[in-house]
Amino acid sequence: MPRLFGTDGVRGLANRELTADLALGLAQAAAAVLTQGRHADAIRAAGRRPVAVVARDPRVSGEFIAAAVAAGLASSGVDVLDAGVIPTPATAFLIDSIRADFGVMVSASHNPAPDNGIKFFSFGGTKLPDEVEDRIESFLGRQKLAPIGDGVGRIRRFADAEDRYVVHLLGTLPHRLDGLKVVLDCAHGAAAGVSPDTFADAGAEVVVIGADPDGININDGVGSTHLEGLQRAVVEHGADLGIAHDGDADRCLAVDADGNVVDGDMIMAILALSMKERGTLTDDTLVVTVMSNLGLKKAMAEHGIRVVETKVGDRYVLEALAEHRLALGGEQSGHVIMSEFATTGDGVLTGLHLAAEMARTGRSLAELASVMTVYPQVLVNVRGVDHHALGDDSTIAEAVAAAEAELGDSGRVLLRPSGTEPMVRVMVEASDQATADRHANALADVVRERLAI
Repeated sequence: MPRLFGTDGVRGLANRELTADLALGLAQAAAAVLTQGRHADAIRAAGRRPVAVVARDPRVSGEFIAAAVAAGLASSGVDVLDAGVIPTPATAFLIDSIRADFGVMVSASHNPAPDNGIKFFSFGGTKLPDEVEDRIESFLGRQKLAPIGDGVGRIRRFADAEDRYVVHLLGTLPHRLDGLKVVLDCAHGAAAGVSPDTFADAGAEVVVIGADPDGININDGVGSTHLEGLQRAVVEHGADLGIAHDGDADRCLAVDADGNVVDGDMIMAILALSMKERGTLTDDTLVVTVMSNLGLKKAMAEHGIRVVETKVGDRYVLEALAEHRLALGGEQSGHVIMSEFATTGDGVLTGLHLAAEMARTGRSLAELASVMTVYPQVLVNVRGVDHHALGDDSTIAEAVAAAEAELGDSGRVLLRPSGTEPMVRVMVEASDQATADRHANALADVVRERLAI
């Protein structure tokens, strides 16, 4: 049986794969697992019930799923603070800020509206490690906590959740945004209320698109996965930059004044150099995944910044940041983690700090982004192959070695087996598009021939 938890919680088609029954059961199982151990002993010693923050993005299914989660927690003796519709990073911040015992975010991030998901956060607002998720999954179907009388949890509205988060965001800024004109694309998602208010409070002139969520239009042609509308709006309004969030606002991509996309790698390069200059980049080190562009690594090396690589997934970036006590990391997709201020990727926080660097330096976003040269990157998904055998095939290894020898320092090759389906991802970067295309397609042919099922 496949693992229920994926790389970012439990996701599926709402009311088919992710049902109210499953949400209720997961909440009851999480209550049993997350109220054990030394922290739970402290809760009992204080003579109180555990407290959990529950929030969601605005997709329509989130209403019944969040209700089922709250019911499962309360029936297990957990007091629930219902924060309503707020970004995922706001949920994580609030858990830490009020010292809640854990929390739950109901969201499927950048997925379309019919999907939904459940993410759990532990004390401190951090994501759960794999082994804790596995324990929660193993508790499904077991005897549930079932207190009675005054032992059951209460469900209350977290009335000032959004205000607390906005105050926190504004307090992180090294420079106000006065004089900047910003277009915000909120993906008809969880940032629709928070992001425009925060940018305006920070001094920016704000134009907003994608900020009319109706429960079914989240990520629909808007947001960080659909940048065309933002590109047009930035040019039409003569803005200095555009910021795009995804449905739960844990991502940030940007657009410069000419409508050119500034991706997560470029954003990290800009922030890393700024933080190094201001003395806040711990150990002058940046954490990225193996999918980050070669141009980022070269740019960082030129400026004396060390790069640590992890597997793909923001949870692995978070683990590396925590292990080495580092300040900045992220993914090309726009998950950027500033660990001094957040325990997870925060798209609003990232956008604010990117704009603040423009205001601080007086430089355009295009100027700041020019610190790195983006190498053409080609990704070919080879489906219908035995991905488990990838590391054992000598012919594929020889083909990779030959491509790497030809590319030298001006490119790289990465072959990754999918974790969920019979597929191998072939990624090649090179100094020009034609070379990247040629090597990627040739290696994909070798993989297809050698590992075909």
